Amino acid sequence: MAADTGSWSLYTLLRFFYSLFFPGLIICGVLCVCLVLVLWMIRRHLQRKKKSVSTSKHGKEQTVVAFFHPYCNAGGGGERVLWCALKALQKKYPEAVYVVYTGDTNVSGQQILEGAFRRFNIKLVHPVQFVFLRKRYLVEDSQYPHFTLLGQSLGSILLGWEALMQRVPDVYIDSMGYAFTLPLFKYVGGCRVGSYVHYPTISTDMLSVVKNQNTGFNNAAFISRNALLTKAKLIYYCLFASIYGLVGSCSDVVMVNSSWTLNHILSLWKVGHCTNIVYPPCDVQTFLDIPLHEKRVTSGHLLVSIAQFRPEKNHALQIKAFAKLLKEKAAESHPSLKLVLIGGCRNKDDELRVNQLRKLSENLGVQENVEFKINISFDELKNYLSEATIGLHTMWNEHFGIGVVECMAAGTIILAHNSGGPKLDIVIPHEGQITGFLAESEEDYAEAMAHILSLSAEKRLQIRKTARASVSRFSDQEFEVSFLSSVEKLLT
Repeated sequence: MAADTGSWSLYTLLRFFYSLFFPGLIICGVLCVCLVLVLWMIRRHLQRKKKSVSTSKHGKEQTVVAFFHPYCNAGGGGERVLWCALKALQKKYPEAVYVVYTGDTNVSGQQILEGAFRRFNIKLVHPVQFVFLRKRYLVEDSQYPHFTLLGQSLGSILLGWEALMQRVPDVYIDSMGYAFTLPLFKYVGGCRVGSYVHYPTISTDMLSVVKNQNTGFNNAAFISRNALLTKAKLIYYCLFASIYGLVGSCSDVVMVNSSWTLNHILSLWKVGHCTNIVYPPCDVQTFLDIPLHEKRVTSGHLLVSIAQFRPEKNHALQIKAFAKLLKEKAAESHPSLKLVLIGGCRNKDDELRVNQLRKLSENLGVQENVEFKINISFDELKNYLSEATIGLHTMWNEHFGIGVVECMAAGTIILAHNSGGPKLDIVIPHEGQITGFLAESEEDYAEAMAHILSLSAEKRLQIRKTARASVSRFSDQEFEVSFLSSVEKLLT
């Protein structure tokens, strides 16, 4: 009797849910139609708004080209891409209006342009308009201690909405990796959209780190030690990767900065027909002006690192390896060694990170041999590179590595991480000769630095000459040709 009652209750429950299915389906359909109508009305409003402000003094409509770069006043390689791209477009399409969406509200547009000239030696030939965004905090990783990728991606949509409401462009280029803004500008803003991808928001390598339960800056120890949390995060990453691939596929033109990035974007976005490698511009010629002669070592060897003070750059590895080198060299008679960390700070988190690195140097007892140079001028950067013997790079799976190229062009012997762009595109043999060295662990770096310093002056000079000859393919001129060829579809 009890079994019959249970069966009857289950049957009743199933009938109840079945009775709700079609009404629920209808309601969902109505809501979808309403959403489409609302978005269509917003798009119509934005198109009228765009026409009202895109007319020149001569009565002709001007093409508005906008770059989404919330941190355009930072001093990294991504910013160099932005300014070189703008300069190339202004030379070929001088009649267009150029806009940069930025969250750098603490400075003026003129100060941003002056900073670009001071850091990168780049001066635009025509004016550029800046749209200042007040909600940049929505894409700060500090806002999302958990589910950071999802939080930042959703935050970028809201930040993109703020940008779209202020200025509606004809051509929208995401130059900083906020792929979730692409469908917003394409389907709501009615723009032709393009992407320059420095680094995929998620990659198969990130999935591997979680799957193998490895601890890293994006995989906390309490997760890597717990099998259940690892499986949950793996599911989260897989779902996020699917959505990331969907929004990325909205791009009409995709440019990637290296072979490593290309492989990941092709597997995630699946838009091979409109994807090209466009190596980022490196001011190769300026560094080639540095006379190539064996460094004077009477006063010691200088080791330099060029990278923004972000967690993934792994400056701590450089300091630890350098400390290990000093410890091993303590018993030997050799010229003094100094490590100079050169980079930009975007916000308070980066400044805190520098302070932590200073404390690490103190804890390891190498504070007298380690210097930090923050947001220095281009001339200062060039001066340090001209005096350096070794250039250090320690980021795992660096998408490209402009700093690596600059070190090689300046005549330093590069010691880069054995992964990503440096491994696949940059520190590769040239005409059968080595162009630098690769390492992974603290011990690897210490041994490699010791090996480089032990080489004869003639051998070091040979490596530097070969490295310098190999970097011409990363020049500003090569970038300009490749970039303009890729974006031509968006502007014609």
